[in-house]
Amino acid sequence: MNFRWKYHPTYLRIKFFCRQILLPLIVFQFIRTMLLPTTFDVVLLGLLAVAYVAIYMEWV
Repeated sequence: MNFRWKYHPTYLRIKFFCRQILLPLIVFQFIRTMLLPTTFDVVLLGLLAVAYVAIYMEWV
């Protein structure tokens, strides 16, 4: 069998879309966390940051 791509093109589109949308969400969440810090905001900011780093470092 001859494989042309390492990953399915749909997966790559979703991955690149998430990479583009996560950074503005992280900035917005960071500003929101600085103004009104709650446990939920801090945890959400951490999860968004971990997701962005995982996509950036190609762990996912």
